Amino acid sequence: MSDSSVSGGRYEATQAELKEEIKAKPLPRPGRWITAAILLALFVWFIIGAARNEAYHWDVYLQYLLDTRIAAAAGWTMALTILAMLIGIVGGAIIAVLRMSDNPVLSTVSWFYLWIFRGTPVYVQLVFWGLLGTIYTSVNLGFTEIDLSETLSNTFILAFVGLGLNEAAYMAEIVRAGIQAVPEGQTEASKALGMSWWQTVRRTVLPQAMRIIIPPTGNEFISLLKTTSLVIAVPFSLELYGRSTDIANALFLPVPMLLVAATWYLVITSILMVGQFYLERYFARGATRQLTARQLAALADAEGIPLANTRVVDKEEERFYREDPQ
Repeated sequence: MSDSSVSGGRYEATQAELKEEIKAKPLPRPGRWITAAILLALFVWFIIGAARNEAYHWDVYLQYLLDTRIAAAAGWTMALTILAMLIGIVGGAIIAVLRMSDNPVLSTVSWFYLWIFRGTPVYVQLVFWGLLGTIYTSVNLGFTEIDLSETLSNTFILAFVGLGLNEAAYMAEIVRAGIQAVPEGQTEASKALGMSWWQTVRRTVLPQAMRIIIPPTGNEFISLLKTTSLVIAVPFSLELYGRSTDIANALFLPVPMLLVAATWYLVITSILMVGQFYLERYFARGATRQLTARQLAALADAEGIPLANTRVVDKEEERFYREDPQ
């Protein structure tokens, strides 16, 4: 029998085994360093060349980078993105439920929606939304007539509604994939415990489905942020790309203003990526073998081991050992 003993499903290694830990040395890989050096040299060469190239007009770039008009345009861009994403999430969840419905009528209607909005370019859809005011000026309900001329002339509303309805088609597939990834045994167990349909969805299905839904949803949100540059087709030109283009046309200098817009997109996208990382980590709780600090403290307390003398040796196999406090 080995020096290691199994206790409670965990391994406790002796001090002798710990002293004999293998110290593996990675193989030398000079190719990686050579490749990195070449790429770094090319990057430095490009940066130096761009800095010396007067066609970039770096003075104009710095002048308009923090311009109030550009900052306001970034606010319009975020407003478009958030409102369109809200429509996409709510609409996508509804369409996903209809898509999984046993009712053939509801399932067919949802499939037709997906076919239309996923099968046509979003730019074409936005052009259509911009022309909607010329097609429908009013709606006659028989007993009354509703004037739509004022509503359909608001390009901001048309822009985020058009983006949101297109996004709903993609979010529907993401939500459907997340829900269907939860094993049926989970819902059956919830029903066996006497949970209602809503309790099953809220406590069993959604917590597990969110681990699958969140990553692609974050990617869709970031993608939608950049798709707002197409709302010029509505036309709505107060967002980041539209405002930068207007200033560039007035200055006859497109390159520096494109760099200004690209910088703002990069900054906003970077912030969203950080938020996505923490959101994914939050919903991934309980889905990994790696113990949290709270779990490790509870384990140490149960075993009567001082927390300072306890640490994880192998996160994959959940192997622990007790360090000699002396």
